[in-house]
Amino acid sequence: MSDDWRARCGDKLMPVADAMKRIRRGDHIFVAGGAGTPTALLLGLVEQKEQLAGHEVVHILTLGPAPHVAPEMKGIIRHNALFIGSNVREAVQSGRADYTPIFLSEIPGMIRSGRIPVDVAFITVSPPGPHGFCSLGADVGVNRAGIGACRTLIAEVNVQMPPTHGNTSVHIDRIDAMVETDRPLPELSFGTPDEDADRIGQFVADLVEDGSTLQMGIGQIPDAVLRHLGDKRDLGIHTEMFSDGVIPLIQKGVINCRAKTLRRGKAVVSFVMGTQKLYSFVGDNPLIEFEPCDYTNDPFVIAQNDKMVAINTALEVDLTGQVCADSIGSRFYSGIGGQVDFIRGAARSRGGKPIIALPSTALDGAASRIVPHLREGAGVVTTRGDVHYVVTEYGAAQLHGKTIRERALALIHIAHPKFRPWLLAEAKRNNFIYRDQAELPVFISLYPDRFEKRTHLRDGTPIFLRPIKPTDEGALRDLFYSLSEDSVRQRFLTLKRTVTEIQLRELCNLDYDKHMAMLAFLPTPEREEDVLAGVARYSLDPSSGFAEVSLVVQDRYQGRGIGSTLLDHLVQVARRQGVRGFTADVLAENVRMLRFFRAGGFPVETALAGGISHVRIPFQEPLAGAESGPAAPSASSDETEPDQ
Repeated sequence: MSDDWRARCGDKLMPVADAMKRIRRGDHIFVAGGAGTPTALLLGLVEQKEQLAGHEVVHILTLGPAPHVAPEMKGIIRHNALFIGSNVREAVQSGRADYTPIFLSEIPGMIRSGRIPVDVAFITVSPPGPHGFCSLGADVGVNRAGIGACRTLIAEVNVQMPPTHGNTSVHIDRIDAMVETDRPLPELSFGTPDEDADRIGQFVADLVEDGSTLQMGIGQIPDAVLRHLGDKRDLGIHTEMFSDGVIPLIQKGVINCRAKTLRRGKAVVSFVMGTQKLYSFVGDNPLIEFEPCDYTNDPFVIAQNDKMVAINTALEVDLTGQVCADSIGSRFYSGIGGQVDFIRGAARSRGGKPIIALPSTALDGAASRIVPHLREGAGVVTTRGDVHYVVTEYGAAQLHGKTIRERALALIHIAHPKFRPWLLAEAKRNNFIYRDQAELPVFISLYPDRFEKRTHLRDGTPIFLRPIKPTDEGALRDLFYSLSEDSVRQRFLTLKRTVTEIQLRELCNLDYDKHMAMLAFLPTPEREEDVLAGVARYSLDPSSGFAEVSLVVQDRYQGRGIGSTLLDHLVQVARRQGVRGFTADVLAENVRMLRFFRAGGFPVETALAGGISHVRIPFQEPLAGAESGPAAPSASSDETEPDQ
């Protein structure tokens, strides 16, 4: 419609008080949420409280005031929260309002079936266009179900609501009463991510591959993830919501949706919440398509996006992998929302990655969010069978398909260091891990993620180098038993046939100071996790400043340059740690290893005794304290890969 839309709406357009007269006593009232919260209608509703009685108001997350849950409305209106926002939290926790735990994808069906009854629906729309259609604008969510189920549809026509693309149209013929407003949409912003959120964002971003499709929420952690995705390519969006953080990535072309396998070329969303900049950005933007949440959050639909990365947060995670996201003990805090929808959808996506990201502590560091068991009364939102990745500011733990012992160790490793001894003791007490598991020292060396490195072999294969973790016992065991007898003899100077659990624990629990082990991982298309292809380690002799070094590469990967890549990186790490040089004992017959050491570019001193070559490799100068140092000279590209 043109500027005369008001006249063409006729007697549908009215003051809010007249619109409220369409409500009958005892009506069930559905209210749109997010940026589409019809604030004028909610305020008008409570102003008529003398004429109202026995109403139920149901909605998800609304922004702005929530006058319908004020104490004086008790007995007149009772709120049913399908997701608990900050504006209704006190009312729910004090018992004046209800909470219905439910998957976001299932809410529209519950409304359509009448299990969540709706008599009247409050929505916010843009002014109607030339053909009489208004737009739900920045929030579709569950609104279509509310519109379809209600007897009376009352719309706040906000001239600042931007019309949007997708399943957003509502014709004025369907609307029973219209109230005009001219107000900015409610905003939601969390400011610049703090240091912990920024580290979490980096760890999560490392899990995102080029061509991935993203689901993310709002808050410091999602914003931090987005800030670290600037070097990715051809990302897509299929999500229940997003905020301002996507705008720079779309403008840079990082998010272009070209690689999506479902709705290619379109960023699919159910609602957006953020600043006015965001609302202007999505207005009449053909890249952004809004759909109801029973489509965006349907796990079957989600799974049709290859490389689907779902990023969700939590309040607590216990050592078995159970995730609590909606309550603090028995006090309900938020809701299930779309977490399980996307966790399960991403798990079924080809190359998908379901991620739970949370700070390691709460209450300004006074409490751990990684806990031996969830608090009494806490609810399990994501089950231990559904959980895949858990990320804190101390790293990422992959739990899917892992034993309880492996899970507990992985989660302890990414917990805050001051809580790790307690968690280890509790894990032992509950028999989650071995009773003789190595105790953590009072001073705990943090995992040195600064020594992680992604590079490529000479044939172009990507390779990931990182320090060993306590959770690598299984991978290290599998590596040992994959070795040929000759490789074992070359590595251990004897034919070692078994490796014990105690030995594995000792090999995987290092101080990262005097002892270091670097692992090399190669991608495997058939597996979710990369395969461990080789290990290089050193152990420092403090009296001499030299470290004994050893190296082994899986037989099937030898000859590709993995050994030289590992050793080059271990030399850099050692020099940065102040190590003066390496020593090694090598079987005299292992000529390939001796040549390999000499090809490193440093002087090699050897002394033969009893069939063993004692090797000494002094570095020119240690690089103690340096943030980055020059690479050690690389082994020749045509050098034969050593067995040890």
